[in-house]
Amino acid sequence: MLVALTHIVSPLIEDCELTYVERERVDYERAVEQHAAYCRMLERCGAKVVKLTANAAFPDSCFIEDTAIVTDDLAIVTRMGALSRRDETAGVEKEIVKYRNVERVALPATIEGGDCLQAGKNIYIGVSCRTNEGGVAELKRLLEPRGYRVTSVEVKKCLHLKTACTFLNDETLLANPRWVDLTPFENLNILHVPESEPWAANAVRVNGSVCVDAGSTETFDLVSRVHDRVEQIDVSEFRKAEGSLTCLSIIFDDNAQN
Repeated sequence: MLVALTHIVSPLIEDCELTYVERERVDYERAVEQHAAYCRMLERCGAKVVKLTANAAFPDSCFIEDTAIVTDDLAIVTRMGALSRRDETAGVEKEIVKYRNVERVALPATIEGGDCLQAGKNIYIGVSCRTNEGGVAELKRLLEPRGYRVTSVEVKKCLHLKTACTFLNDETLLANPRWVDLTPFENLNILHVPESEPWAANAVRVNGSVCVDAGSTETFDLVSRVHDRVEQIDVSEFRKAEGSLTCLSIIFDDNAQN
């Protein structure tokens, strides 16, 4: 069964880290409603949703994806590029150890989960403003002995690799080519989001379903032509905080190795 770790929305979300977007007022109550709808979508698609509360004092804590990278046989607790977020990992690790053995990334390496794309044994790591080459090296050290292939990807003009591209399945990538170097993905099927919907390349896979941003109608139509189970969720308040769909969960199979 799939497990989806989530974290409640912090009342301090308006104080979140921002890099490429201008600060806007985040409607906290609406964000809570959108988060609840997101969790219901995960459950509807067959995931067991675990809601954490340990990091409510951290403005970005609902973006739990960045705290850890979970593979079939290992959880890697990250060392985030944003200084203000580094203490979030301890609270999440307490939950993850219930499902996986844990390794940790240490400075000077930095890496955030939003920069990690997985397709089977292929791991793509975005080199971004939050993840450095040391982070890529750490992932290679931890994962290549376990049979994974780790490939670095250049990210440009956006926060994370998953802001620019995500997998619809292990062979099909949804991408904004203006924000990422697609050369490492040249052997895959690539769907380009329209220029009018630059944020729409972030979609989340849950079992056999794909969920896209409800505000990206052209991308919804595009994805629906290649996938027969497509959901839509409004994450407009989280977009103001430079977040997207995948940011709000860590999804993995419940096959604990401990």
